[in-house]
Amino acid sequence: MAEDGEEKLLATVQHIVQTLGRTDTMTEDILKVFSNYDGRLSLDKLYATRAAAAAAAGGAGERSMPASPPLPAAPSASAGMPPVTSLERTVRTLDRQISQFVTMDRLIWADSADADAFLEAVDDLIGTVQELDAAGTNRGLLDRADELLSRCMARLEDEFRALIERPDDAAPQVPGGFGSDESEGEDYDADDGFGDEPIPIAKPVSDFDVVIDALPPGSVSDVHQIARRMVDAGFGRECAEAYAAARRGFIDESVARLGIRSLTADEVHSSPWEELEFDIARWIPAFKMVFRILIPSERRLCDRVFDGLAPYGDLAFVAAVRTQALQLISSGDAVAAASRAPERLFRVIDMYEAVRDLLPDLDPVFSDPYSAALRAEVSAVCNILGSSIKGIFMELENLIRRDPARVAVPGGGIHPITRYVMNYLRAACGSRQTLEEVMEGDLAAVGAAAIAIDPDRPTSSLAVHIAWIMDVLHKNLEAKSKIYRYPPLAAIFLMNNGKYIIHKVTDSELGVLLGDEWMKQMMSRVRRWSMEYQRGAWAKVMSVLQTGGPGIGSIPAKAMLQKMQMFNGYLEEICAAQSDWVIADEQLRADVKAAISDSVMPAYTGLIARLRSSPEAAQDLFIKYTPEDVQAHIQHLFEGAAK
Repeated sequence: MAEDGEEKLLATVQHIVQTLGRTDTMTEDILKVFSNYDGRLSLDKLYATRAAAAAAAGGAGERSMPASPPLPAAPSASAGMPPVTSLERTVRTLDRQISQFVTMDRLIWADSADADAFLEAVDDLIGTVQELDAAGTNRGLLDRADELLSRCMARLEDEFRALIERPDDAAPQVPGGFGSDESEGEDYDADDGFGDEPIPIAKPVSDFDVVIDALPPGSVSDVHQIARRMVDAGFGRECAEAYAAARRGFIDESVARLGIRSLTADEVHSSPWEELEFDIARWIPAFKMVFRILIPSERRLCDRVFDGLAPYGDLAFVAAVRTQALQLISSGDAVAAASRAPERLFRVIDMYEAVRDLLPDLDPVFSDPYSAALRAEVSAVCNILGSSIKGIFMELENLIRRDPARVAVPGGGIHPITRYVMNYLRAACGSRQTLEEVMEGDLAAVGAAAIAIDPDRPTSSLAVHIAWIMDVLHKNLEAKSKIYRYPPLAAIFLMNNGKYIIHKVTDSELGVLLGDEWMKQMMSRVRRWSMEYQRGAWAKVMSVLQTGGPGIGSIPAKAMLQKMQMFNGYLEEICAAQSDWVIADEQLRADVKAAISDSVMPAYTGLIARLRSSPEAAQDLFIKYTPEDVQAHIQHLFEGAAK
């Protein structure tokens, strides 16, 4: 009875298939439905019944009544068509399963069960394609499977980008989870190009020892699973491009929030220095933010998404960060190639140090062959900034040489070029180690280790360069001293400027760089200029005070009286001429006055004593200036600045 019932069931199935199965695909689908519905209706048993019915149909002409309608027989080799293989059935089944997912109007990953089922179907399809490709016997079926695989990859790519750009869309809507209202600790921005859906955005920070987790851990795992399937299917490059496109918006907006603008060479040349200085002041922290936080964080995320999928992770990483990285580097190049005006030195040093200090940290970030070019670009901009620093120093020399000797500084005071150069060099030496690196040209070692600097090395390239600048300044000051028509005032001018230089060198790094020997030479010059002043300004006074010898009568009394009158005139002339002269340094001023007193006062008191001891001169002697008066006149010299 059981066998009769099964035969009747099979006959019924034959009839249904014969009636409804107008095409091979429809027949295959109906057989699949019945096999899933009842265990007695396995595909093997249905196909065996189908074959038996086809054989029985061959002798139907001898019967008056045909048997019940048979199942449509699978095309057999004897009929001129190949039988339906298991791979064909697999492809048809996968087509039905996958079509359900790729036509969804919502994210597949919004439902974890759907995501798992879709990935399982994709895995089966990838395996089937590989099996068909290896067999190489059914090109038509392989093309059909490849077309289905392409549809899968297109949908996976859409899901992949959505999970990266809008991670909350696929997050489970549970209290406290991603996508719920309780996840208020994240930073989001609503304008991500996809409507009102939020995307996490990096914010400027002052602490660079942080990492941005742009995606929730669950989203990272999901996109990794997608990436693995796309790579397995031969769509690794497309996956890398999709990742870069999805992440680029995040990176672009993060950099935009740092408030910097891209600088071209033309903009740098045409911008006022105040405006350019403001741009540089923003560029430095932005460069640190991008290369210390944003790009390393992107590398970390990329390594997790493409874990074990090299080289596509490297391709995705460099494609995502290249634009913003090159934009920042290009701005640095533009500033480095711009005007070499000396006032730009300190900002360029700041830029150089910012780039130099992060170079060692970039080695693990740009370690792959694809991003090595970016590492080379950063190193190149460091070298270019270093060359710019050297160029600015050369321009400082040219500025000193070109400073014209037109107008004399009143009273022989300190020239503005002296103040500018010395204060400039003092400030520059605040970055002495950086300048040593640049001047030594040892940029190849920058980023690997700091250059060892000998603090007592006056023969270093920087020391030699500064000594050369000092020599150029000295020659410029000597040329300016010739403007003064009165040589003693020229000597005062050189004294003032020389003493100012010594003062600025003594209490700064300049003293270390120039060394003791240079300092001795400079002090010797100041003493020589002091002597030139005394000889030029007081020579007539000292000459008139000479009495020819200690003995009384060696010079006539009348002649000594004339000398006294001449002295009075010379003293008044000197005090009048030098009333506006100035010696700025208090100690130098006291030393010069003391030297004058040491020369004049003994001779003057001696002349007075001889006149008083002479009977002929004593009766006509009139002392207009007592020694105390002369001393007071000397003490009032060189107060021009105070007055």
